[in-house]
Amino acid sequence: MINIIIVSEKMAKPKTLGVFESVGLVLALILVPIVLTLLFITPQQVIKSQGVKAMLPPHLRGAMLSTQNHLDAYAKQIGELQARILRLDAQNQRLSKLAGVKSTAEPINERTPVNDMMGRGGPLVKDSPLSEEDLKATIEQMSADLDLRDEYQGKLEAKLLQKSVLREMLPNSSPVEAAYSSSSYGWRIDPMSGHRAFHEGLDFPASVGTPVYAAADGIVTTAVQTADYGNLLKIDHGAGLETRYAHNSKLLVNPGDRVTKGQKIALIGSTGRSTGPHLHYEIRLNGNPLDPREYLKNHS
Repeated sequence: MINIIIVSEKMAKPKTLGVFESVGLVLALILVPIVLTLLFITPQQVIKSQGVKAMLPPHLRGAMLSTQNHLDAYAKQIGELQARILRLDAQNQRLSKLAGVKSTAEPINERTPVNDMMGRGGPLVKDSPLSEEDLKATIEQMSADLDLRDEYQGKLEAKLLQKSVLREMLPNSSPVEAAYSSSSYGWRIDPMSGHRAFHEGLDFPASVGTPVYAAADGIVTTAVQTADYGNLLKIDHGAGLETRYAHNSKLLVNPGDRVTKGQKIALIGSTGRSTGPHLHYEIRLNGNPLDPREYLKNHS
């Protein structure tokens, strides 16, 4: 047991402190010098610049730094999305002029950061930094804006191809006598992973064995089985145009074969990365996917 006796000339008799009072006094005598030492050891410039963080234990300072890095990553992503939107806007304006159509690209949303060169101003009232939820909402809105611009650019490319010297080569014939899933091209929730992913073609659900037809004249360049596409056919139509026919149960042509529009080239199946029998159909120009809907609807 610890007992502390205090003796003073002003006191009539010595005073004895209890256990809790004694422990409190001892802790105070130990901690006060430590705090004073930290104040003198920690550079004043660091305290001014970091405030309370300079006095925090390393693991707490690390947690605060991690949170800031997280927010910085969101801010960087917003900047990258903004740059992509501005580039797409400029490209779409040029393509609109070439296609002879009025630009109808969606304007940048009010919540989307705009070019720093644009003049803006006003008094600063109730200023506060964006929260993590604000940053996430901004990223989601900008991603949606970017998708609209991508879709619009695909429409412009289709118009240009319809007007170009390539129009006779365009694969504008339906590859199967079945309706396609209208929302299958573009961003969607992947049926297997459950994650948001870009689907580069159209899906035509149909029974196994349903005939698949060449969408245009061309030469078969690939007839192979792959993990993702299953039994895959690729047909070269010239000038960088290519069509792909995937998940087939059987291929009826071979590499090097010349095919004509409407020729039967395969049978629908569910091979490769597939949840059921259907044809996955793609149109590509110089390796880049095009929206097949824009060519099928222009077919007369």
